[in-house]
Amino acid sequence: TMAHSEALLVLENFIAGKFVPCSSYIDSYNPSTGDVYCRVPDSGKEEVEAAVKAAKAAFPIWSSKSPLERSQILNKLADLIEHDLEAFAQAESKDQGKTITFARTVDIPRAVYNFRFFASSILHHTTECTEMTSMGCVHYTSRAPVGVAGLISPWNLPLYLLTWKIAPAIACGNTVVAKPSEMTSVTAWMMCKLLEKAGVPHGVVNVVFGTGAKAGEALVCHPDVPLISFTGSTLTAQRITEKSAPHCKRLSLELGGKNPAIVFDDADLSQCIPTTLRSSFANQGEICLCTSRIFVQRGIYSEFLKRFVAEAKKWKVGNPSDPTVDVGALISKEHLEKVRSYVKKAQAEGARVLCGEGVDSLALPTGNQKGYFMLPTVIAEVKDESCCMQEEIFGPVTCVVAFDTEDEVIGRANGVKYGLAATVWSSNVGRVHRVARRLQSGLVWTNCWLIRDLNLPFGGMKASGIGREGAKDSYEFFTEVKTITIKH
Repeated sequence: TMAHSEALLVLENFIAGKFVPCSSYIDSYNPSTGDVYCRVPDSGKEEVEAAVKAAKAAFPIWSSKSPLERSQILNKLADLIEHDLEAFAQAESKDQGKTITFARTVDIPRAVYNFRFFASSILHHTTECTEMTSMGCVHYTSRAPVGVAGLISPWNLPLYLLTWKIAPAIACGNTVVAKPSEMTSVTAWMMCKLLEKAGVPHGVVNVVFGTGAKAGEALVCHPDVPLISFTGSTLTAQRITEKSAPHCKRLSLELGGKNPAIVFDDADLSQCIPTTLRSSFANQGEICLCTSRIFVQRGIYSEFLKRFVAEAKKWKVGNPSDPTVDVGALISKEHLEKVRSYVKKAQAEGARVLCGEGVDSLALPTGNQKGYFMLPTVIAEVKDESCCMQEEIFGPVTCVVAFDTEDEVIGRANGVKYGLAATVWSSNVGRVHRVARRLQSGLVWTNCWLIRDLNLPFGGMKASGIGREGAKDSYEFFTEVKTITIKH
């Protein structure tokens, strides 16, 4: 018999500055092997109650600190995570299935930067003042933290998206109860180990692990949690909206996308093709900003398709810890089945699968045979009404279709319920501005993808969400504004 390799990692909730065991646990899998490697607390009402109590108790002291004091603590935490960057990257890759390269270059550096960014931005917010000389009045605004923020983050960019919420929440003086995805909780737990050393007072950041149905619901329904920031599916967001309505909570919801790339016949294909491959397949296509509908003008359609498919076939799928690999494992067995089912539906509808799933064979290393892997898949000749063109697939699958005119493609690009991100490829400046204005999309990138300035608003239109996050936007969400009028 084989010796049992390594003891399972057992996570604990982090409440009031201490790790607290839980009465029941959930299995978490290593997506690249299909084995259970971690046990995650299956928290519910009691655990959330304890965490909210701790956050409430910590609020008066934390909220009365100056922005500068909070800024210094956020910077210290950023330094500590950066110091352990390699350990965090290894953990994120193993837990989520993403390549070690992506975790090292994107996820963990961005988590560090999230803290540094809000540590800086909190020092530069100013309030407004107006005068009414005829009335002898002066008006000004003052902003104060709201209270306990409930933060629910997803499994695709675990530490990256959790810190994008924690950083502004605590920078503004709120305290936090966070619930990471039960599928990817390890890096959040690792971060908890650094909080005390960074100088974060007990109770300011509490992390409760568990499912959305139990832990998430308890957090959303808690009367003492006035704000909820959620990143995840539109379906879950509908439930959060219903459950939080009786409490009049403030919501920030960052949901799905069905993001178009529009490639005009004057696009620079030497830039467009490598970038559109990244925007389709980076992080296994598991990014809400990924491109899943590529509209190519008819004049260059066949050339684009030929070059795009040839390059997609070069992407290497395999063990995420291998630094030469481009595509890691998908998050779970269920998710892999769901993504595959979309490819089957496309084939049944008469679309052509040009490479990837069901067309090319996938050779995996010995230890990864049971992992949740899938080749980058390109589908052509899909109808706009097809579920593959309407629903978020969230995997390494992209659909390429032809278009003729600018007006036509704008109508088609806008013809989905989502409106998160879009990319436009053209060397015509006038066209770029015209198209960008008409796309129903919270973000439009032209001749590039995923270049972010954290100062600027981030978020989606339509079913892609409610609210925006960014320097000014997150500050407004995480503070309560008061208008004060003085007659003199």
